[in-house]
Amino acid sequence: MRVSVVTVVKNRAEALAATFASVMEQTHGDVEFVVVDGASTDGTVAWLEAHARLSGGRLRWISEPDSGIYNAMNKGIAMATGQAVGFLGAGDTFFDSRSLRVIAETLEEADVDAVYGDLVFVRESNPGRVCRSWRGSQFVPGIFRRGWQPAHPTFFVRRECFERHGGFDEALEISADFDIMYRMLEKCRISNRYIPRTLVRMLAGGTSNASLRNIFVAHRNIRRSFCKYGDTAPWLYSVRRLLPKVLNTIESRFS
Repeated sequence: MRVSVVTVVKNRAEALAATFASVMEQTHGDVEFVVVDGASTDGTVAWLEAHARLSGGRLRWISEPDSGIYNAMNKGIAMATGQAVGFLGAGDTFFDSRSLRVIAETLEEADVDAVYGDLVFVRESNPGRVCRSWRGSQFVPGIFRRGWQPAHPTFFVRRECFERHGGFDEALEISADFDIMYRMLEKCRISNRYIPRTLVRMLAGGTSNASLRNIFVAHRNIRRSFCKYGDTAPWLYSVRRLLPKVLNTIESRFS
């Protein structure tokens, strides 16, 4: 099974290099790395040109303006040729060299449309030190309303699911990752399997958690996502989702 790993980047050549190295060291043999660059001016394009030649055809890329991160991710889906597609942020890495092999084998052996697992958060200044862990669990209907969702960087989906059920809703800004997982799992009920294994090292502080303002904007847009499908979030949902994110953001500023 070919797996496409999509990374969206702009002016982060050094972070992109770390993600590229992680993808290239995977023991799963059939992998392509799709990079969607937002017209960088910091040397990212020169880096991509050089490393595309060294990748043996496994690195494919474009560099052009986009209208936001999820517009760029949708471009990545359109470029991907793998049977399965997943997304890593620039600077995010797989937990070890077997992560993609486990992902691909689970998709095939379990005969499911999507898989997801655990991840750890690390700081860019010290990527070897874990500062927080995300432990997942198997999806069951209705669990999103209790504040559950998969860790998006571990969420790998068969490409045909995007063709059937659509890509990222760009109108939801920094919450389109929640929306696409909610749509795929809860509303479209694609077959899925939780992998009880740490799959990804994610840089702490992603876009939705970069500030208290972004946390509240993301939360507002998650509620918009529920409404989109005729659903509502219970009143305790805000406490379950917002409080841990706010505390983590405050803690990170003093650590």
